[in-house]
Amino acid sequence: MIFHVTYMSGPYRVKGYLALPPGYALPEESLSRMIARCSGLPAPLPVVRIADDLRPRPPEAVGDRRWPALIYCRGGIRKVGPVRREWLEQFVRHGHVVFAPSYRGSEGGEGVDRFGGEDREDVLSAFRLLQCLPFVRAERISLMGFSRGAINAAWAAAETREAHRLVLWGGVSDLARTYEERVDLRRMLKRVVGGTPARNPEGYRERSPIAWADRIACPVLIMHGTRDVQVDVGHGLRMHERLKALDKPVELALFDGYGHHLPPRLHQEAVDRMFAWIGGSAE
Repeated sequence: MIFHVTYMSGPYRVKGYLALPPGYALPEESLSRMIARCSGLPAPLPVVRIADDLRPRPPEAVGDRRWPALIYCRGGIRKVGPVRREWLEQFVRHGHVVFAPSYRGSEGGEGVDRFGGEDREDVLSAFRLLQCLPFVRAERISLMGFSRGAINAAWAAAETREAHRLVLWGGVSDLARTYEERVDLRRMLKRVVGGTPARNPEGYRERSPIAWADRIACPVLIMHGTRDVQVDVGHGLRMHERLKALDKPVELALFDGYGHHLPPRLHQEAVDRMFAWIGGSAE
């Protein structure tokens, strides 16, 4: 069951997706009230059900169980690299509540997406929202950042220090290197970050997980294709080296010969591996 929802992130009403494990029943009206109460909305706003359970079972009553959760941080910016509904459907089958922020300025949300700038708050606000929801295990909330989403996910893990686990999948670790490697992104980066790395080094540093890896307290899994031309594998390798040098618990999974997106079968294997590492759905 997947819902399109509105929640508060700082002063902005932003959008996101909430996916519930198969068989878990929750009326739209109840969910709307919970989100308003937990995120600080002045009044409940409608939630839109966009998908039902793929494998329906007798529904579990609200309050019968609390589930671990995963925050899935999408890549891209605005309409590029939106939340993938098929990923939500894959993730919830692993017995997790899944929340995917769309980021401010996307899908009707207020504010402006700054590619890992102020929009990082959208993930931290989602984390706090999940901690408050009565059907979520507050101590078992993990984060996964794909591509640019690694910036947002890693920052939320560093800021809250309450994350269960962190997964960086094909993730950016040094935005200044992205500026050098991705000529096609330079115009966008200069606009949203505010100049080049030479002119605004702090703007790029604050969007680079490798620069504040020392603040990440939870275990980290890095997954990366060795032939990734969108986010070079060097981002994953250097982040792994940095975390190991800091004596942080970190694991590295490389997909030899594959790029930014994996073929369906290997993608499913990667998802299975991620959830096995996160730790299942025990109550």
